Amino acid sequence: MGEIALRLKRDISMATIAQSIAPHLPLLRRFARALCGNQRRGDQNVATALEGLIANPEAFPDAHNPRAALYKAFLESVPASDLPSGPPEGEIGATRTLQGLSRGPRLAFLLTAVEGFTTDETAFILGIDVADVLKLVGEADQQIAAQMATDVLIIEDEPLVAMDLESIVISLGHRVSGMARTHTEAVAAVEKHRPGLVLADIQLADGSSGLQAVNEILQTDELPVIFITAFPERLLTGARPEPAFLITKPFRVDAVKAIISQVLFFDSRARKAAR
Repeated sequence: MGEIALRLKRDISMATIAQSIAPHLPLLRRFARALCGNQRRGDQNVATALEGLIANPEAFPDAHNPRAALYKAFLESVPASDLPSGPPEGEIGATRTLQGLSRGPRLAFLLTAVEGFTTDETAFILGIDVADVLKLVGEADQQIAAQMATDVLIIEDEPLVAMDLESIVISLGHRVSGMARTHTEAVAAVEKHRPGLVLADIQLADGSSGLQAVNEILQTDELPVIFITAFPERLLTGARPEPAFLITKPFRVDAVKAIISQVLFFDSRARKAAR
């Protein structure tokens, strides 16, 4: 009788787990493929992790966030030998950039920048402290920048802020191709030297608009742009260019570094400019 009750309890536990993780399996497969650098290997590792949970549902991590628990269980089941230490032959672009990262930074970058987990959730998944997560993300930023060093135009009218941004850009191994304080200076800077990335404030020294300057630049040259502003609501209007990347003033240095890395990783135009 005890064995029947135990089996029933186990079946109920597995049914509960299955129901909670089912919506997240497509995202886990995406993560596994990116992490392993190979679709077949990634899918195999997901299947192996799920087989392990079926055989031992008690091993499923106890967490309020079932998606985070699923990723944790998956990573605990993946052998280190299945995580390539370098970019696969023939791969280009984002895949090659990602696989060029060492294991810890690659995990932290994927979980935070690609999968959208918070640093607390990432710390839970990896079984490390938040401080260690931030350190790994910082290492990822540096490694991505080392692979994809590019020229950056800074459009900013506040000298101290511009100097801070310049320092951040240089610390990542990039080059500052120009510093512009007005709409006119920004357009002229792009005509003089095409950057691989633009950091742009929206309210400039002469009353002109960094948003208008970017719009004018994008009419002739598609460039990735990060808007940095104290007025984010002015950009979230649905009008072009709707920002994919936005930093609010006052900004944190680590946040700026992380978003620069994300732009270089995700934007094909940035990768092309870096090459």
